Amino acid sequence: MKIRVINPNTTAAMTATIGEAARAVAAPGTQIDAVQPSFGAPSIEGHHDDVWAAAGVAEQVRAGEAAGADAHVIACFGDPGLHAARELARGPVIGIAEAAFHCASMLATGFSVVTTLTRTVVIAEHLVLQYGFERRCRGIHGTDIAVLELDDPASDAYTRILASSREALRRDRSGAIVLGCAGMADLCRRLQGELGVPVIDGVAAAVKLAEGLVSLGLGTSKHGDYALPLPKVYAGLAAPCSPS
Repeated sequence: MKIRVINPNTTAAMTATIGEAARAVAAPGTQIDAVQPSFGAPSIEGHHDDVWAAAGVAEQVRAGEAAGADAHVIACFGDPGLHAARELARGPVIGIAEAAFHCASMLATGFSVVTTLTRTVVIAEHLVLQYGFERRCRGIHGTDIAVLELDDPASDAYTRILASSREALRRDRSGAIVLGCAGMADLCRRLQGELGVPVIDGVAAAVKLAEGLVSLGLGTSKHGDYALPLPKVYAGLAAPCSPS
């Protein structure tokens, strides 16, 4: 089984971290191909970044389809370009936010999200509503840690995320924590050990869900709005992505 894990930003170090997290949970025989777009922002921290990330995801799903990927994972908590990716792909496409919400809802009656910049909280709020988890998600908490600070020891990111998680559990009366950034994937086990509650990393959750769907012989429906894109010629910067 081949799963293409797409980091929608262009920071190679984060792609490597995400790839390691995916391989750590992948079943024997599952090949993880961790990739990033050829263009876009170094981190996804707002609506403008998200637009370019979605285009980069589409680029990488097209490449994954050509390379024979069985499934794709979008490793950014905003799930950028998810619906467009599902149009392009015949196999499952899993966004890490949607995967994490589903898993958390099966482990606790309510969960809290701990994410990076407070300005991105609204993006997670929109996804909670879009996916129908507003009755299960009890709070979304920004730590004001920039995405690229997660790998910087001077940022004290782990301590700040731990403190925010403890406050979220207390304030929200929730039973699980969802980590709101793919760059937090390598902190999951340590946080779970200290917090004593399930801590869900969307990268790991998405990989296992993708494996399960592929094993069941299930792929993205091509009936209705997820049908393959209509053939047409795109102009300008989008020309290389013209559907055929």
